[in-house]
Amino acid sequence: MNLTIVVDDEVLRRARIRALEQGTSVNAVLRQFLESYAGSATEAEARGRLAALARRSEASSGTGGRRWTRDELYEQRTARDGTADSVREPR
Repeated sequence: MNLTIVVDDEVLRRARIRALEQGTSVNAVLRQFLESYAGSATEAEARGRLAALARRSEASSGTGGRRWTRDELYEQRTARDGTADSVREPR
């Protein structure tokens, strides 16, 4: 299918130069952009499939829904990364 667009002459000139520098064409750049732009429905479908998978998951944080305190998370991070000189005591 063909598409006609109106673009400022100077913008088109700069786009052609940049496309040549990248070893492509303005037509190919626009095609790639439109495919990416139109693909948003596909991305939404993928997010929906991921959400459905998460709902079916049997993964658990244990009985009672274990919650981590800020201090516990900080301790785990500093122990793993070695980013702190000392580890704070839990409250």
